[in-house]
Amino acid sequence: MYDGEPNQGMRCIQDILGRFHHDISYKVFDVRGKSELPEVTDFDLYISTGGPGNPLEGNGDWDIKYFDFLDQIWIWNQNHSVKKYLLLICHSFQMACKHFGLGEITKRKSTSFGVMTIHKTSDGMVDPLFQNLDNPFWAVDSRDYQVVQPHKRKFNLLGAKIIALEKIRNHVEYERAIMGIRFTNEIVGTQFHPEADPVSFLAHLKKHEVRDKIIELKGKAKFRTMLEDLVDEDKIYRTNEELIPNFLRQSVNHVRSQKKSKALI
Repeated sequence: MYDGEPNQGMRCIQDILGRFHHDISYKVFDVRGKSELPEVTDFDLYISTGGPGNPLEGNGDWDIKYFDFLDQIWIWNQNHSVKKYLLLICHSFQMACKHFGLGEITKRKSTSFGVMTIHKTSDGMVDPLFQNLDNPFWAVDSRDYQVVQPHKRKFNLLGAKIIALEKIRNHVEYERAIMGIRFTNEIVGTQFHPEADPVSFLAHLKKHEVRDKIIELKGKAKFRTMLEDLVDEDKIYRTNEELIPNFLRQSVNHVRSQKKSKALI
């Protein structure tokens, strides 16, 4: 979903996948650049990445195919005992919220960027995706858009649950964005970047245009705080070590159990 733009996200995800090389083999699809989408029957697990731009816009090709892919995952899981598991990150999360009608996608007044606190809801406190993470926990947030104003009727119809919210901002009147949704037992997503590690974030901060923009928007003190956050093992390093690995480990175990049960029937 990166649309050909240079990024650290894919490296981070591939690094995490490498920790599971005994259990997982994978293939990368260029959704926005080449309109490549996997066949739902070909894989057990899917990770749909973040990316640049407006999640409300597409080119009438890759976005239509992507929404169809989401529907096919949903339909498959309604009709098969061996499920398909999907993790949605940031841009993908926003597009899925649009597609399933779970909330409003709006442009933020200003870019959210940095190491932020993510707050679990009551449902998030028991969600397996956040296992071994504190409340709040820390993650990299990088977005110009946001999912807000949850459509409660749609949540109830789908059985979806909000599992995380944006940091508490008592000094502003804006609604806190939805930062995590459990769409189904098999489909989950975050509006932040759980894949980010200190190396990737530092590489981004070293870009002159990024550094200058942050200092202009937030000030030098905030920029120094971001650098300090990188060396704190209880912040983004811990989220990188726990969240996507939780998804992978739990999904692999579920699929193995389901296939074993199917074989015994």
